[in-house]
Parts: sequence; C-alpha cells; structure tokens
Amino acid sequence: MFLNCLLAALLALVLMLVMGPFVLPMLHKMKFGQVIREEGPASHMAKQGTPTMGGLMFLAAILVASLLFALDGAQMVLPTLVTMLLFGLVGFLDDFLKIHHHRNLGLRAWQKIFCQVGFAFLISFWAYKSPYIGSSLYLPVSGKSFDLGIWYIPAMMFVILAEVNGVNLTDGLDGLSASVTSVYTLSMGAIFMVLATTAGAAGSSALAANYKGMAVLCTAVVGALMGYLYFNVYPARVFMGDTGSMALGGLVSVLAICSRSVLLLPLMGICFVGSCVSVIIQVGYFKMTHGKRVFRMAPLHHHFELGGMSETRIVCMYTMVTAACCALSLISYFIPRT
Repeated sequence: MFLNCLLAALLALVLMLVMGPFVLPMLHKMKFGQVIREEGPASHMAKQGTPTMGGLMFLAAILVASLLFALDGAQMVLPTLVTMLLFGLVGFLDDFLKIHHHRNLGLRAWQKIFCQVGFAFLISFWAYKSPYIGSSLYLPVSGKSFDLGIWYIPAMMFVILAEVNGVNLTDGLDGLSASVTSVYTLSMGAIFMVLATTAGAAGSSALAANYKGMAVLCTAVVGALMGYLYFNVYPARVFMGDTGSMALGGLVSVLAICSRSVLLLPLMGICFVGSCVSVIIQVGYFKMTHGKRVFRMAPLHHHFELGGMSETRIVCMYTMVTAACCALSLISYFIPRT
C-alpha cells in the first residue's frame, strides 16, 4: 500500500510538471482566459486573461495515477473518480460558456443546481446501497456509529452540494483552494490507511483492499495538486476554473462518505465551510437590512484581502488552519482505536 501511495503521488506530480509547459501555451492560444467578475476586489482585474481550466491538467494526472495504482479498490475508487469527473464536467461547461460569451456568467443557476442535485442523488444512493459504506456514520471520539436509515440519502446530498459549492467559493485566491484541499486529502489518506489496517486485521480483505485503493487515490490527488501549485502559486500562471474546483468539491465529499467520517468534514474542511457560511450571512444580512454588509466582501478570504492582508499570507493562514483542524480531527478519530 505504501509503495503504491508513493508511486501514485510521484506519477501525478511528474505528469503535472510535464503537462504544464505544453498545456499553458495551448490555453493562451485558444484564448481560454479567466473573466474576472467586476464585483470582486479591484486588484484582481490585473488577472484578467490568465489561462483558466487548469483543472483539466490535475484531473488527468489524478485519473492516470489512480487507474494505474489504485484499482485494487475499484468498488470505491471508480465511483469516486466518476464523481470527480461528473462535477468537473459541470464546471467545464460553466467555464466554457464564460469564455465563449466573454463575461463572468456561465451556466444559469438553475442549470448548475439541477446537475448538482441529480449527481448528488446518484452518489448518495450508490453509497446507501454499497456493502462497503451503508447508511451509518462514524461518531468521533466515541468510536461508535449512528445509522441514519433512509435519511442517509438526503443528508449526503446536502453534504455533497455544500462541499462542491464550498470548494468552488474558496477558489478565489492564487493557490488557495489547491493548498487547502491538499492538506485535507492528505489527512483523509491517513484515515483510509488506518481503516485498511483495521479491516485487514478483522479479516475483511475486500473492504481493506478498497480502503487501500482510496488511500492511494488520496496520495495521487496530493501529488497532482502539488504539481498544479507550481503553476498556481502567486502570481498564478493558470487558474483551475470551475472545472477544477467543482471536481475537487465532489472528490472532497466522496472521500468523507466512503470513510464514513462525514461528521468530521465540517472541522477538516473548515475553510470550505467558512466560505459558504460567509456568503450566506452576507447575502442574508444584505437583503434583511437593504444594503448593509457584515463583511467587507464575501467569501471570507476577500474580507481579509480588503483588510490589507496579502494573498500569500491569506493562503498560508488558511492552510495552517486546515492543517490544525485536520490534526484535531485525526486525534478524535484515532483516540477510540488506541
């Protein structure tokens, strides 16, 4: 398992570093440039025209590395990859329409919601019926489980929709979404390794193989995102676009679902939650007070940015907060197992 994890991460990283110098000029030539929304920070207007849809690169790297090294756990790995690609397709259509119409409006809201809800239902129903997942959730610290029954499906649909849009909203600064997602995914890889060891010791070889496959997939994601960050750190030479952010949102949610650690997701993905909640608060308060705001700008990272913090400082802060929260989550996860 450990060898496959290392090979998957290394292959994904190398693929990203090899693809970048070829793909970036192609995106420039095809005029796949980012359209910056006028409502955003004024400083971001300088990023207008930076190549977008860079998420296609790391999606390809994740796919290749996972198919080569993680297929021992195909019953979990393949649905996870399909989820990633389905939400990536929604993001791709959104990006393409923005570029085609030269404005920051792609798919209509109802079109995105319709696709997201449909995909979320299919994934939740699959997990509910899967003999490796089922309808119970792991309870942190206690080590016990709680069975949601049929309510598992709408609950997981909510989780998927929240994470897809949370990661999408977090992708607003150079390197932010990729950095935070890397830390989260690395932590999920550790959880899957422990689950694989536990399942193997209990004699559940098929379940252990699937958990091992998911651990390998996690390291492939980390390797791909590390390679992507080489081109995406400030000042970014490419953006992942909705293609990448929605795909990562789908991936983040399914990792939690497959490990049954959904209750840890709000803590491990605290920065994604912060992005969603800040937007909800801002919009709600704006409508209730007819124009007043809680934050300088939402999502929350723009509030910090307009307060004078540099992009790199905000990315560093978000990454450290995510790392600390993931560490706390892992402690709460491992305590009952010691």
